[in-house]
Amino acid sequence: MNNNIISSDIDPEETREWQDALETVISAAGPERAHFLLEKLIDQARRGGAYLPYSANTAYINTIPPSRQQPSPGNHEYEARIRSYVRWNALAMVVRANRKPGDLGGHIASFASSAVFYDVGFNHFFRGALPDAPDEAKEYGDLVYFQGHSAPGVYARAFLEGRISEEQLDNFRAETGGKGLPSYPHPWLMPDFWQFPTVSMGLGPIMAIYQARFMRYLENRELIPTTDRKVWAFMGDGEMDEPESLGAISLAAREGLDNLVFVVNCNLQRLDGPVRGNGKIIQELEAVFRGAGWNVIKVIWGSYWDTLLYQDNQGLLRRRMEEALDGDYQTYRANSGAYIREHFFGKYPELKAMVASMTDEDIWRLNRGGHDPHKVYAAFHEAFNHRGQPTVILAKTIKGYGMGDSGQARNTAHQKKKISDESLRRARDRFRLPIKDEDVDSVPFYKPPASSPEMQYLQERTKAMGGGVPARKSQVPALVVPPLEIFNALLSDTGEREISTTMAFVRILSVLVRDKNMGAQVVPIVPDESRTFGMEGMFRQLGIYSRHGQLYRPEDADQLMFYREDKKGQILQEGICEAGAMSSWIAAATSYSSYGLPMLPFYIFYSMFGFQRIGDLAWAAGDMRARGFLLGATSGRTTLNGEGLQHEDGHSQVQAQLIPNCMSYDPAFACELAVIVQDGMRRMLQEREDVFYYITLLNENYHHIALPEKSNENILRGLHCIAVSEIKKPAATVRLLGSGAILQEALAAADLLAQDFNVAATTYSATSFNLLARDGNDCARWNLLHPTDKCRVSHAEKLLGGDASPVVAATDYVRLYAEQIRAFVPTRYEVLGTDGFGRSDTRWNLRRHFEVDRYYIAYAALVALAADGKVSTKLPTQAMKKYKLSADAPNPLGV
Repeated sequence: MNNNIISSDIDPEETREWQDALETVISAAGPERAHFLLEKLIDQARRGGAYLPYSANTAYINTIPPSRQQPSPGNHEYEARIRSYVRWNALAMVVRANRKPGDLGGHIASFASSAVFYDVGFNHFFRGALPDAPDEAKEYGDLVYFQGHSAPGVYARAFLEGRISEEQLDNFRAETGGKGLPSYPHPWLMPDFWQFPTVSMGLGPIMAIYQARFMRYLENRELIPTTDRKVWAFMGDGEMDEPESLGAISLAAREGLDNLVFVVNCNLQRLDGPVRGNGKIIQELEAVFRGAGWNVIKVIWGSYWDTLLYQDNQGLLRRRMEEALDGDYQTYRANSGAYIREHFFGKYPELKAMVASMTDEDIWRLNRGGHDPHKVYAAFHEAFNHRGQPTVILAKTIKGYGMGDSGQARNTAHQKKKISDESLRRARDRFRLPIKDEDVDSVPFYKPPASSPEMQYLQERTKAMGGGVPARKSQVPALVVPPLEIFNALLSDTGEREISTTMAFVRILSVLVRDKNMGAQVVPIVPDESRTFGMEGMFRQLGIYSRHGQLYRPEDADQLMFYREDKKGQILQEGICEAGAMSSWIAAATSYSSYGLPMLPFYIFYSMFGFQRIGDLAWAAGDMRARGFLLGATSGRTTLNGEGLQHEDGHSQVQAQLIPNCMSYDPAFACELAVIVQDGMRRMLQEREDVFYYITLLNENYHHIALPEKSNENILRGLHCIAVSEIKKPAATVRLLGSGAILQEALAAADLLAQDFNVAATTYSATSFNLLARDGNDCARWNLLHPTDKCRVSHAEKLLGGDASPVVAATDYVRLYAEQIRAFVPTRYEVLGTDGFGRSDTRWNLRRHFEVDRYYIAYAALVALAADGKVSTKLPTQAMKKYKLSADAPNPLGV
């Protein structure tokens, strides 16, 4: 123990007596009893008026002392050999790829520093299946979020297991030929292998937290059996600076997620330099996690340090360990054993004397905890068996471990992709591989014969762990989806009653949760403001999920729609945390793969705080083949009275278009919404397509039409006709396209054109300019590649190519949204949109400001007709005067 007495100690003898007493308690009753007594003493001191500030840090040594270290089972010799083969093959993948033309890149150093973590995990902790679980859970094992830059090592292990071929390894980062491997974990590219995309740093940690919580949600709702499945998440110490990495750790502690284990690879380096050169990242993270309520296990020093620490009677070695900064530790390992002797041990003569009998090689062999399989096993074992808290393992390693002067502990390690022939030979020797000198230069992959003892051992361990990890499962039974008729109430004309599409959505949700076949699998998710979206009626009906249930009487208990928390609650209300809510949605939207249980999540949010705020997670959801609905409520730049720039969304539909498997819609009527939701359920749950939906909703109340006959297909394809002006002899005709909130303005513009200028308009609801554009581009590509075949005609061209009258499109989004289909509109095409920052005002004033109201739409139609010679060129000027439009009005773009 540390005998370093603080300078203000006025009675060292008394201090020694207290320390001896504590030692006696630890020896006789164990550290838990000692901890209990200390807590009691601290509590008593505070009650007596003593000021005792809390310190979340422990000494800079391993949390688990050698006396409590769980012995590592298995054949250590075989495991060491396997680890060496994996290290070599991971290195070879990257080096071979970068000897080919094209400079493909890749990463060696990250896996080199974390190889022991994965080796121990694969051999003893990561379960591909749970043979002792109930039948419905047997084939589903642990969920592992691998650190993205360590992908080569995971491939190398799978190669030894026979799950990846040598041809695939040799095509690392060369995928377009169909035989390669992606650079990082991507389920979209390897749908039977990777479970989770993690290389967008910070997303792995937060997704893992909400995945672990979603597992508990399913268990508490009795939708899956309770098991001891774990969620493992591996990340780097530099990655912990991402807000998402630490942003939800308090939730994990609050929820008591003892099914969650974080492993932070503390190699002390970011991509370009030290993480905390002037500090100690392990101590910093310990304080953060311990303060949040996590179980913290530090794995700092390897077994070769145990003897020295045991001899440290005066605590001088511990003091030196505390004094040295992370920048120092990086420098030590970038140099030699002699350098460490002089600059680490040499600061104090006593320490230098302690290692006097050790050679420089002995000093160099003093390993870090993250490279010691016995220390790592002990930490994993304790984490696996810990109850009541999530666990974080902070393991100290060396970036580029084993790369020698080619990159070990160098600031350039992360970018190292090519290694000299001499360094390769040293690596070959270090890993003790039977590769001849003349063959080393070609960097061959190495795989021992299947009959070799280590390969037999590998297969035995893989089988014992329930199969190879990672492995993604997706073959689940199709769900019976209710027919469209289940929403009959929403398919009818609303008459004098005015509603919003948000109200229509809540009614759809209410119908679905009552469905006997799939109602229990609906997951309503909202970050906060359920009342804003009219969902408070579901509180009592479904309950808000809480692992504790409801331990208090809510203040509105005497009301009909009181706030009700329930251990079996169906609603996930995540508080003001869009990233957390999206992570819950991702867990639910991929549950068919993770749990063999298709769920149907509906995440509703302020549209402005959707794709703009969680766009990276939405992209990851596409990669993960998520299936579910995202609902952007209060959408559009002019619909949200008074909220202004920060709240008014005019671009989320454009952002949604960027994700290839996101089906996005901007419906204006309840009937359209019902058709879209029902068909989405069919595609995702019945046909099991890997798509998800983004649907924008409105808070504006107006009259809703009945579902037009034979319009379902056109609604789903993005455009359908809803109204035709009844004029016997019109002066001209025009087509008006509107979506969402602005469709009502387009309909009103048609009336103005008819009444004031005798112009007939055919009005279309553009439910998705995004899908119209995709369809048009698909047809254009096919026509380009098949020049002798009959041309394909896009949906937009079919509906808008019947005559030569101009088309005017107006939306509550930036012009780019509707501009996408310009190439597929076979006539003059005018686009109005809401480019620029939002403003605080009424809907009517905002629509005038952004030039998308009925008057601007009618004016634009007349300008187009005049340009085509269909009406007098004087009409636009007359309209401008009549509708009080100003040619000199400020540009809404404002820049």
